[in-house]
Amino acid sequence: MKICDLTQFYSPLSGGVKRYVHEKIAFIQSARPGDEHVLIIPGAKTETIESERSRIYAIHSPLLSRTSRYRILLNLRAIEEVLERERPDIIEAGDPYQTAWKAIASGEALGIPVVGFYHSHFPEAYLRSTAKFMGRTATEAVMDLARRYVRSLYNCFGATLVPSTHLAEVLREWGVKNAQSVELGVNTDVFHPEVDDAAATRAALEIPANRCLLLYVGRLAPEKNTFTLFRAFSLLQQRRPQAFHLLVVGDGAQRDHLSELRHSAGNVTWLPYCTDSEELARYYRAADLFVHPGMQETFGFVALESQACGTAVVGISGSYMDRIIFHDQRTWAQQNTLEALAEAIERMSALDLKALGAEAARSATERNAWPQVFSRLFSIYREVCASYRRA
Repeated sequence: MKICDLTQFYSPLSGGVKRYVHEKIAFIQSARPGDEHVLIIPGAKTETIESERSRIYAIHSPLLSRTSRYRILLNLRAIEEVLERERPDIIEAGDPYQTAWKAIASGEALGIPVVGFYHSHFPEAYLRSTAKFMGRTATEAVMDLARRYVRSLYNCFGATLVPSTHLAEVLREWGVKNAQSVELGVNTDVFHPEVDDAAATRAALEIPANRCLLLYVGRLAPEKNTFTLFRAFSLLQQRRPQAFHLLVVGDGAQRDHLSELRHSAGNVTWLPYCTDSEELARYYRAADLFVHPGMQETFGFVALESQACGTAVVGISGSYMDRIIFHDQRTWAQQNTLEALAEAIERMSALDLKALGAEAARSATERNAWPQVFSRLFSIYREVCASYRRA
């Protein structure tokens, strides 16, 4: 089987979708000797990168953000040319914009089944938060339009892959008839609780050994709710100035808020990016507690990676991420406020974090290692291809 992934959610500075497609490539190369993989992405220049049974086609595309390095793929003819040349057995569209419609059109023209992966619940993450400033009526109008758009797009696919059972149910309520839940995974060869020199990692970052190290990994953006995290940490610093240290790995639109926090509260270390998975795993293992303030996550890669490394997670209850937390969540914040998150961090830091982390690591390894995930995914691919041939 030749599988083609097409997505704009791809940045050289990493991100969940990039990890997903590269883990799929690695799985094909190691465990599926008869398969091939093709990846079409936006890039700084047009080029083809070839490796064992894998080809990555980067298409020159304008930059959307200098910090995240995401680009918008406008050359739809170039996509069509790659698909005509490669003739994959199945196409997977990884974003809900113009490239998804192009995948559907090319699939119909070439006789190739197409599936869509619903990586981002964009109506809630972006549209609702923007429309709320226009009032309740306008917000509902925008959301109704978004629901109709989602219905119109995703019902064109042979299957809509959703990384959360709850979110798949939401999409079915919206009228998406082909939603199938496919939880994502973690590379347990990299992210594991093996003991390494956490003290050396902290020392290299100049983080005092006697502080509870809180870690956040991800974009600094409104949809990630990072401003609430920054204000919660500021409150913790006022209450217990020498108790906590915050390590932030990531960059984004809210970096100015982080800069203010570093100057006003102190005890903050910032790494704008980390593209080395082994290095990131060391940060997870060096932390006492991973803080995930997001409310709009469709999955939560970083929360899963942290647990696989044996580091417990604290956050705000009520997101689609809740189901992949493999330890007790009773101390989590029940409201999306800085006070509730600060109190949750304090409560959680008083628990036996090593025991919670060990419990979570066992479950993450058993349930979400990539081979199990891809076994489910490739079964769906086969079903979609078989149904397409029968039709």
